[in-house]
Amino acid sequence: MEMLAGDRTCRLALAGKRIGVFGKGGAGKSTAVALLTDGLRKKNYEVCVLDADSTNFGLPQALGFEIPPEPLLAYFGGMVFSGGMVTCPVDDPSLLAGSEISLDELPVKYYRQDGSGITLMLAGKIGGLGPGAGCDGPVSKIARDLHIKSMDGDPVMLVDFKAGFEDTARGVITGLDWAVVVIDPTLAAVEMAFNMRDMISQIKQGILPATEHLDSPELVAIANRQFRQARIKGAVFLLNKIKDSGVENYLNGRLAERGIEPVAAIREDPAISQSWMNGASIDATDHQPNIQRVIEKLESAECQSISA
Repeated sequence: MEMLAGDRTCRLALAGKRIGVFGKGGAGKSTAVALLTDGLRKKNYEVCVLDADSTNFGLPQALGFEIPPEPLLAYFGGMVFSGGMVTCPVDDPSLLAGSEISLDELPVKYYRQDGSGITLMLAGKIGGLGPGAGCDGPVSKIARDLHIKSMDGDPVMLVDFKAGFEDTARGVITGLDWAVVVIDPTLAAVEMAFNMRDMISQIKQGILPATEHLDSPELVAIANRQFRQARIKGAVFLLNKIKDSGVENYLNGRLAERGIEPVAAIREDPAISQSWMNGASIDATDHQPNIQRVIEKLESAECQSISA
């Protein structure tokens, strides 16, 4: 597919871009990641999925992988809270060493590939790290900084963040090109959509992060520079778990009050719930028209940013 942006042609406009998927707990962001992965492959993108949800399980199986890869947290040296090398981006905003890497450089146990153009990586889980290792800031740093280089072309990186707003407050969106915000029919999801939209707007306006807790002027300078150089261009909003048109219309009305227009709505689907319960791959067929609307919106917005 080719898309015109001024006098330029945008083909595979999302190649090499980092797209983060956000949502409150239970909104269905991991489902959105699985659907987006399938949709991007149908448009001939190479896709690298980074599971950066430190507590949730099941994304590998939803994507069709029986066995997940080893966590990148181990590759990069473990959590600082357990004596390792990976620090929290709030305490130490410096770039994660070695975070720009090609698969040729990475031991194969740290990724899985299915032969169809999908690569899966796992940032890390905190469930088995023992008492006192409950802060997952180092997982957020991997999610913020990891960039995979490819010999055959640049894959789209989809990052599945943990539920809620915490990772966003840690500055992870400074390393993204786009955000997809998943909204289910709850007040909390609607409020999070407003918060995400406002956070991205503030970063684009040049508002700098909180640094009063940092003792080192060097770290303050790093944090400020990251926010000034943030790549984030915007967000698209996706309704999910929508029971009927009445619910969809109500949510659209609430969001429109503050200037948000969702791109598409995914209907409530018992088959998807069953797949998550059984640890089985998700059948994306019925939802592809709506997912393609999300992808086309991102492509169009990316082309517009190129021509601006």
